Amino acid sequence: MNKLSAALTQLPTWVKSEVVAWRRQLHQYPELSFEEHRTAQFIRETLASFNGFEISSPTATSVVAKLKGAHPGRKIAFRADIDALPIKEETELPYASQHEGVMHACGHDGHTAILLAAAKALSESKHLLHGEIVFIFQHAEELPPGGAEQLVAANVLDGVELIIGLHLASQLPVGKIGIVYGEMAASPDNFTITVHGAGGHAGFPHTAIDPITTGAQIVTGLQHIVSRMTNPLEKLVVSITQFTAGASHNVIPDKATIKGTVRSFSSAVREQAPKQIQALIDGIASAHGAKAELHYVYGYHPVVNDDQVTALVESTAGELLGEEAIQHSPPGMSGEDFSAYQQIVPGAFFNVGAGNLQSGIHYPHHHSKFNIDEQALEIGTLLFIELGRKLLHKQEH
Repeated sequence: MNKLSAALTQLPTWVKSEVVAWRRQLHQYPELSFEEHRTAQFIRETLASFNGFEISSPTATSVVAKLKGAHPGRKIAFRADIDALPIKEETELPYASQHEGVMHACGHDGHTAILLAAAKALSESKHLLHGEIVFIFQHAEELPPGGAEQLVAANVLDGVELIIGLHLASQLPVGKIGIVYGEMAASPDNFTITVHGAGGHAGFPHTAIDPITTGAQIVTGLQHIVSRMTNPLEKLVVSITQFTAGASHNVIPDKATIKGTVRSFSSAVREQAPKQIQALIDGIASAHGAKAELHYVYGYHPVVNDDQVTALVESTAGELLGEEAIQHSPPGMSGEDFSAYQQIVPGAFFNVGAGNLQSGIHYPHHHSKFNIDEQALEIGTLLFIELGRKLLHKQEH
């Protein structure tokens, strides 16, 4: 028996069947950000079937469950996100989405099932716990301003000393745990540029002010923000993801719309980016007789893991699964609103491998064929249970 198989034998016998069943139930009925009413109801009903939870809904589609141990002690929090994405599922799984055009393509169904299983298991041993665990089932991770910010405003972290969250990762093989110290995920800011020109006949371009050619130069120019206007030692991404204009072959339109994202870790770089974009689009538009408007939206803060909490996660995973299971990963330029909690208390966010090439489970997150190796559900549950027990063990004085 290998280290992973041996570790999973420590789980209560019901975990494997129930955590998979919960995940599949949630997978069939995904709901978009801020619309997770059925999901929240399922979570509340499932938690109510356990023993000893104080259950509340700080917002319309979130659920928070508090478990108090039999003894006084510290207060910690575990978090799972519960929303899905506007993607048409193409997995052909027997439990595929029943909601057309909506899919759990990022593993949040798994996160929710894992936290439910950990909550149940820890409630069964609450007589051993010294302190309190707050289980946060958070809505709207996928859509800024995000649910985490709302829950922080609702004071769900009152008295909490630290918070831990996980993410199932299809790019990591099942059995591996991705650990990142410090910077982990970037701030995902978005922008829209509207280029105003003067429409006209495509055969007489000199009588018009072309927003498309002006916009094309803006797209090219924006790359200079990264390559020529920012210290190359800084982490910065500027990506254009949409360019829309016109409706006919022979008509120069009045306007063009450009959309994109800026990803960074540094607050100074982040604050400078919209100023650089504004200056660049003003200059290019003016040179062509056009006008350009910028609408810039700040997204989530960067996820920056606390070293001490991260070390606890790493040591726990290493003890359970073996040091060979630990994979130290570089920061990535995706965004995560777990960062809102880290603005208040120390926190660690880590990845649980859920990929399996041999089983064809390798599609990236936000893909219509995204799936997970469901053994990752057991691993995530095991880690949350052991972290809860470690953090709420009897403190010797």
